[in-house]
Amino acid sequence: MTNNDIVQKLWNLCDVLRDDGINYSDYVTELVLLLFIKMVHENTEAGTLERHPLPEGCRWTDLNNKSGLNLLDDYKRILLSLSSGRDGNGYVVHADPLISAIYADAQTRLREPRHLEQMIKALDGIDWFSIQEDGLGDLYEGLLEKNANETKSGAGQYFTPRELIDSMVRCIKPQPREIVQDPAAGTAGFLIAADRYIKNQTDALFDLEARDQAFQKNKAFTGIELVPGTRRLALMNCLLHGMEGDDEGVVHLGNALGQAGAGLAKADVILANPPFGTSKGGDASITRDDLTFKTSNKQLAFLQHIYRNLKPGGRAAVVLPDNVLFEAGVGAEVRRDLMDKCHLHTVLRLPTGIFYAQGVKTNVLFFTKGSAINKYQDTGCTDNIWVYDLRTNMPSFGKRTPFGKQHLTPFEAVYGEDPNGRSPRQEGEWSFNAEEIAVDAEAADENQGVSDDRLAKSRWRCFSREWIRDTKGDSLDISWLKDKDSVDAADLPAPEVLAGEAMSELTAAIGELEALISALENEA
Repeated sequence: MTNNDIVQKLWNLCDVLRDDGINYSDYVTELVLLLFIKMVHENTEAGTLERHPLPEGCRWTDLNNKSGLNLLDDYKRILLSLSSGRDGNGYVVHADPLISAIYADAQTRLREPRHLEQMIKALDGIDWFSIQEDGLGDLYEGLLEKNANETKSGAGQYFTPRELIDSMVRCIKPQPREIVQDPAAGTAGFLIAADRYIKNQTDALFDLEARDQAFQKNKAFTGIELVPGTRRLALMNCLLHGMEGDDEGVVHLGNALGQAGAGLAKADVILANPPFGTSKGGDASITRDDLTFKTSNKQLAFLQHIYRNLKPGGRAAVVLPDNVLFEAGVGAEVRRDLMDKCHLHTVLRLPTGIFYAQGVKTNVLFFTKGSAINKYQDTGCTDNIWVYDLRTNMPSFGKRTPFGKQHLTPFEAVYGEDPNGRSPRQEGEWSFNAEEIAVDAEAADENQGVSDDRLAKSRWRCFSREWIRDTKGDSLDISWLKDKDSVDAADLPAPEVLAGEAMSELTAAIGELEALISALENEA
């Protein structure tokens, strides 16, 4: 079975939960409470976990040979023990703060023992050995992605497409011994991708001293998540990927726009997709007193936190909606401050339809603390900003047209190998046609440049800081490509003709509505 096959099989278990009256939004939480115990068992059996993190009496083998009320009662006891660290008699069964955090306030809503037994048998029937090579953590992430794609669950609000996460990580290139943070961690996708990148790109982890290996496992990655249920999913995700974190786990429960964020150590790398929207109740949830520009816009507050929390020379990639790029007032002040204190070198305009909110237009901002030549510089750090338009004349992405790695490959190519945006760059990447790109690159090498016509069609353009200040008023909402589906005003009929056509259509619609009302009245 493929990973996708098993994810679908796991998702089908939600039918069992539905039969027990469990709401759609609670499917995954209910499923993963049981699934995590099974996955820990499989990882321990395969030797991928150094120790069994669950105490005796609270393991898979304590469940899968029982049935009836004994099974359901024992499962409830196990959840209580994992949550509190004590059994029903008050005796300590474990003192692992991470397990207590994962199972905090955990309880099952299952009422029928046969449904629990059915789920256990289904999990035992999966060929877990066949997916050990890919890792159970990747399987778990696949389940989270499946849940995010089900719009009824509302889970998409904390899930960023893996293709985008991986692309941002490949551009930023986190390294061993660096502190990597995500102040809006969700299910920890960015942190896990950064850890995976480090492990895949180098064998240095095996060559590190024991102290440095412990740092990578327990201190290199830190996230903050506001929602307890989401944090539970994140902690499970991290542990299944071999990331334990400190006593609170990799992802801490708290508000990055409150004291939890103010207390974070400075980071070498920050990767994030802050939640969209305005702070509920005005700025009640934004309690930081160290943010210069007061605002109820959460993205502007998160952006301030991110560039303030970078070490000199630290780098960041952050997903932000369009309004952050053009909002006046405080928005303009935050952008000026960002461009002053950081080298904002790249903006990626993302296509619509890749997030759960179909109409939301988003961008990725890539920046480094300090200037391109002096990481300790704190004024005038941005000189030129390169913009890649991956939005105009792109397909409408969704389930039928999935957004994939192939759509981001051209951007990564022109971004370059330097994670700070200092690779040699040339305007003129205008399509996904590799031959055209190669021809244009050859022309650039011969100092022929790129024709004005080609440049007008280019997805990759450079804009000076002065131009952005003087022409755009410090707005970063920069576009130049013409939408092929747009209508040129010069080709439109005269206004009176348009008005006449609109009136004719409206009159026809009113007639159809009156006929429908008449028909309904006659039936009555």
